[in-house]
Amino acid sequence: MKLTIEPITLNLKTTFRIAHGADDQRFNVLVHLDEGVGEAPAVTYYGETQEKIVAYLKSVPDLGDDLFDLDGILARLPPGSRAARAAVDVAMHDLWGKRLGQPLYRLFGLNPTHLPQTSFTIAMDEPEIMAQRARDSGYPIIKVKLGGKESDEAMVAAIRNATDARLRVDANAGWTREQALRLIPRLAAYDLEFVEQPLAVDDIEGYFWLKEKLRGESAKLPIFADESAKNSKDIAKLAGAVDGVVVKTMKTEGLREALRAIHTARAFDMQIMLSCMVESSVGVTAAAHLAPLCEFLDLDGPLLIKNDPYRGLRYAGATLTLPDAPGIGLERIA
Repeated sequence: MKLTIEPITLNLKTTFRIAHGADDQRFNVLVHLDEGVGEAPAVTYYGETQEKIVAYLKSVPDLGDDLFDLDGILARLPPGSRAARAAVDVAMHDLWGKRLGQPLYRLFGLNPTHLPQTSFTIAMDEPEIMAQRARDSGYPIIKVKLGGKESDEAMVAAIRNATDARLRVDANAGWTREQALRLIPRLAAYDLEFVEQPLAVDDIEGYFWLKEKLRGESAKLPIFADESAKNSKDIAKLAGAVDGVVVKTMKTEGLREALRAIHTARAFDMQIMLSCMVESSVGVTAAAHLAPLCEFLDLDGPLLIKNDPYRGLRYAGATLTLPDAPGIGLERIA
């Protein structure tokens, strides 16, 4: 299998501001293995840059020709960039499906019509601007980026006053334990579905602390872990502390470990939201082939960018349709 590298610049429709910073562009990398393609998102708060991803990919040894030895090939990849390893994994799965003439969801034994609706993300801004974006989106499910601490409740209040959509909030590890303990019961008044990643990434014990502190409170909201739950081992460590986890192929280093993460969460009776970084239709469509296994979706990456290089997952508002072409099912458009 021949590996080729294609750096890409994704131009965002609006400034994407979260607790970790703000961007108008994202600099990702496409990985091609023969006719298979995957995407590595350069997420700076995970220590990833386009340059580091490209350097890692240049270090990857020959992958051989036995495409059906997926686990063996992935195990031989050198340690390093999670995003790059995820892109190689996805490109291999795309090629696998194409060589077999089947879409990935069929090879995973899944029904493509069993997809939850996706949320649409509103990045941090002035509360009135966020409210206007939520109203204008027309989406029935809104994910609100928080982490601004004192202004967080005002952001949620403004959006709730602007729309009757289902709301989820994501603090992106932006709160301390004490802030989370104070804010979560207050935010429950705005009829939220759940709170995502309220605590610092490495504060696993904090989730057990928070669960105990919130025990018995009528205002308690379900808590989902994102950055703290990178893979199946992390999920096992969080068992009993959180109500759900967020699975992203970039965190799990691809579809193989994403499947393990989903099954691990199921074993511990956790709910699952399948999500994405700011990615093109390559990364998001690949992840969406696992969507029938999940209760919640946050797969709006292609909706946030102006210059998607591929056509894949189709959107009719919040309703998603998987392509039925072999592999991921992508079509190059730019």
